[in-house]
Amino acid sequence: MEMSWLEDFLTLAVTRNFSRAAELRNVTQPAFSRRIRNLEYWVGAVLIDRSLFPIGLTPAGAAFRRTAQETLDTLRAGREEAQGFVPKAAEVLAIAASHTIAVSFFADWHAELQARIGAVRARVIADHVAGCVEALITGSCDLMLTYSSPALPTLADMGRYPSTTLAQDRLVPVSAPAAGGRPRYALGGSKVLPYLCYSGNSYLGRVTASVIEREALAARLDFGYECSMSDVLKRGALAGAGLAWIPERAVRDELAAGSLVLAGDDRHAAALGISLFRKAEPARPEVERVWAACGGTAAA
Repeated sequence: MEMSWLEDFLTLAVTRNFSRAAELRNVTQPAFSRRIRNLEYWVGAVLIDRSLFPIGLTPAGAAFRRTAQETLDTLRAGREEAQGFVPKAAEVLAIAASHTIAVSFFADWHAELQARIGAVRARVIADHVAGCVEALITGSCDLMLTYSSPALPTLADMGRYPSTTLAQDRLVPVSAPAAGGRPRYALGGSKVLPYLCYSGNSYLGRVTASVIEREALAARLDFGYECSMSDVLKRGALAGAGLAWIPERAVRDELAAGSLVLAGDDRHAAALGISLFRKAEPARPEVERVWAACGGTAAA
């Protein structure tokens, strides 16, 4: 039995959808289905009721869900204590944050939070959005900081993961400047432009795709390279390799210095919220303290 099978099972128990769970676990659906089957073989019982839509847990699956969660919690706590990451586990918050938010937002937010409520000890787990969602679902973090967008559904739509919006951002197209400070690659014209893009299954990639589709830009963008990390695309834009959509907070210094300029107008941008997510169930006092300070309502 592999630890990843338990994480697969808990993700499926929440999403109740094989394709969505496979996406969050960053594997193909056939591979994900095989892993769930392997877990069922190991347990010796059918855990998933595949006759339902959306799928559900069998009585054996509902009972094993508690065991799976407790097992992962115990293993993680033991690992963290052995590595010395958590000297007093009850006082340290594990916060999963998307890479861009970890770099461009977390430090300022944490400083402002401490100024209001006192010391907040945190361990930041920087990952892509799917990895952050997995961490929250499987219980390997207390809170999750990710982007939210009106264009895409979020965990809040599942009901078990309330969220509170901490700040607003925008996904904006940027380019290195040409002579005179105008964008080297401007969306306002008709030229085909070199395009530095996110991977298609990434959260910001899907938000960007919604803008490109809405404004019928696909024919004008010539693929340069792709990466799921905004910092990599920003470096490419700074070097003049092409146009990229980057969260505005992540390029505010470059925009202020003029080393990057906006390559389009409001039509070419997308609104983003920076949201804090948690599980709906009551949590330990330190989680509840930070949640309340961020404007979240008390757990049921």
